[in-house]
Amino acid sequence: MTLQEKHEKLKSLFREMASVAVAYSGGVDSALVLAVAHSVLNGNTLAVTGNSASLAQRELTAAKELAESLGVEHRVIDTEEVSSPDYAANPINRCYYCKSELYSKLREVADRHHLKHIVNGTNVDDLGDHRPGLASAREANVHSPLCEAGFTKQDVRDLARQLGLSVWDKPAMPCLSSRIPYEQAVTFEKLAMIEQAEDFLISLGFKQMRVRHYGESARIELPTEDLPRFYQENLFEPVHKRFLEIGFKQVTVDPEGFRSGHLNEAVIAATGIGEK
Repeated sequence: MTLQEKHEKLKSLFREMASVAVAYSGGVDSALVLAVAHSVLNGNTLAVTGNSASLAQRELTAAKELAESLGVEHRVIDTEEVSSPDYAANPINRCYYCKSELYSKLREVADRHHLKHIVNGTNVDDLGDHRPGLASAREANVHSPLCEAGFTKQDVRDLARQLGLSVWDKPAMPCLSSRIPYEQAVTFEKLAMIEQAEDFLISLGFKQMRVRHYGESARIELPTEDLPRFYQENLFEPVHKRFLEIGFKQVTVDPEGFRSGHLNEAVIAATGIGEK
C-alpha cells in the first residue's frame, strides 16, 4: 500500500471505532495516532498520558504542549509501576508490568468518559523488537491501529511530517527505567539521577542521548556524529562535575556511540526474542 492508502485505512479504522482513548506519550507514533483520530472523531478522542517517576518531566511538558496545539482534550493520570515489586526487580519483561498498570488505569478513564476503545502507537517495526508491553496490550484488548494499517516507523514519520506535526523527527525517548540494566533494581533515586543527568546533556545542546546507570557509574551514549564536538569543546569536564554532584561516582563515554535499545541486545542474543 502507498502511504496515502495507509492513511485512508487508518482513518477508516477510527471511523469504525467511533470513540477512542489514546495511550499518548508525546512521541511521534502516539502523536500521529492522536492527530488522525482527532481529525476523524473530533470530540470523541481523548489523549491520556501516564505520569510516574519513570517519565522524564520534560517529556510530559512536551506532550501537554503538543496535545494543546492539536486542540485535543488531554488527561494526565498517575501510574504506580515503580512501586510494584515485579517492576522494580527489573526483569526482562519489566515493560509488561508497566503497560499492564497503564492500561488498567486507562480503561477506567475510558469507561468514565464513555469511550469505546483504547488505542496505542505501536507500529509494525515494533513487532520485531523485545517488547513485553505488547502482551499486556493484547490482554487489555488495546488496539494498535498503526499496525492494522501497515505503518512502518518511516511511514509514521513521513505522514507526521505531511500533517505538520512538530514531532515528526523527534528521537525515540523510552522511559527512564530503560537506562538501567535488566536485573538491577529500578529505584526512585536512580530514575531521578538519570533524569537530571540527561537534562544536563540536553542543556548542552544534545538532542539524542542515553545515560546508562551502572551501579555508581554513569555511561553516556551520544550519536557518533556528536562525539567530536563533545571532546573538541572539552565538555567532559563540566559533565563529569555535574554528574558527580548528581551522585554518580564514575562517568564514562561509550566509544561506540548511541544505540537505541542497547540493553535489549543481550536479551535478543541470548533468547532470540525480538529477532525478525
